[in-house]
Amino acid sequence: MSSTGKPETPETPETPETPETAAAPRSRRRTVPANAVIAVLLALLGFALVVQFKAGNSDAELASARPEDLVRILSDLDSQQDRLRHEINDLEETRRQLDSGAQSRDAALAEARKRADELGILAGTLPAEGPGLEIGFTPGTERIKSETILDAVEELRGAGAEAMQVNGANGAAARIVASTYFVDGDNNRLVVDGSDLTAPYTIMVIGGPDTMRTALNIPGGVVDSVRQHGGTVSLREADPVRVTALHNAGELKYAKPA
Repeated sequence: MSSTGKPETPETPETPETPETAAAPRSRRRTVPANAVIAVLLALLGFALVVQFKAGNSDAELASARPEDLVRILSDLDSQQDRLRHEINDLEETRRQLDSGAQSRDAALAEARKRADELGILAGTLPAEGPGLEIGFTPGTERIKSETILDAVEELRGAGAEAMQVNGANGAAARIVASTYFVDGDNNRLVVDGSDLTAPYTIMVIGGPDTMRTALNIPGGVVDSVRQHGGTVSLREADPVRVTALHNAGELKYAKPA
């Protein structure tokens, strides 16, 4: 009891620091990285669920597809796989040549010329030859419509066609490129990029013959469509197929080589 009459507050004895109390702050500091790891794991789990959900939807679409659609998809995937495998081999060979010091300049020039030729073939400004098919379209009770020729061109492109032209019985020919259009003309003629072609028509196409033949002969495809109207489609493998018709690219008004 103090002299003022108030009870004295007993002093709280200091608790000695133990290894357990000294490790507590460090334990709390370690919970922060642990929370970050948990957050990352939850994000990865969510991503995996989304991927699995999308894969399930894709499987459902394939399960409901028609057999002829599945054949077409499989054929397109096989042809794309073959093209990609060849491209990988070519690029690896080009890399090996470029890595060699003595041949690097010659290899670079040869690669540039090769790319220029490929672009010229794709643009239709250079002739081309190689293995492929000669496809004849002969009308029956009805004319061969422009949409039928367009369907054939699209099927051939999907099967790996690299160069094409269409010939008419009147001797006219037109190179087929990305911008080519097909229109039904007067007197049962086919108009291709402004050129009038008379039936029967022949598509000269360079590419893998077996893959392109399979693409055209799928059930409900181009060959079936023509036959349903009394027409015929003939497919003859040839090596080489010569694509000589050229596409007029037009003159550049503003652009010039840099």
